[in-house]
Amino acid sequence: MKPAETDPATDEPGILRIGQSMTRMRLMTGRRLIGRLAIQSVAPGLELSHLDVLDAVRRAQEDGEVTVGTIAEMMRIDPSRASRIVADMVGRNILRREASQADARRIIVVMTPLGQKLLSEIRAQKLAFVSTVVKDWNPEEIEIFGELFEKFISGFEDVFQARMKDIAD
Repeated sequence: MKPAETDPATDEPGILRIGQSMTRMRLMTGRRLIGRLAIQSVAPGLELSHLDVLDAVRRAQEDGEVTVGTIAEMMRIDPSRASRIVADMVGRNILRREASQADARRIIVVMTPLGQKLLSEIRAQKLAFVSTVVKDWNPEEIEIFGELFEKFISGFEDVFQARMKDIAD
């Protein structure tokens, strides 16, 4: 594939519009606006990294047991940093460490009821925020946007992973 700056597709108004919107969204997500609002209203004193760990645990537990290494990998951070964040969250009773059922020598991380409640409340805050943004949209627009946005994000992840693999090879 040609580099983006020489690709005629980048001159298409729709592609330019998506790129500009991505930049605006990156600025908002970079500032972690929804996360900050959720923390202020749900759990003052938590840090944004705590929200990331909760989400990582939620996603990873669908595939089985979650370790600090799993969290580090998902968040793309150093395992020692992940360990410090998990230790802080254990101290706050948001997470707890347990022996693995599959291998008692291995320690896993699980959400406590407080962690589950926190995740649920933060999710509710996020959905309330999104609902407010689309309050004037009709249900069909919301459905179409939801499908297309999910398709876009999945494609984005796939292209990113492929490019990272190409760089590594």
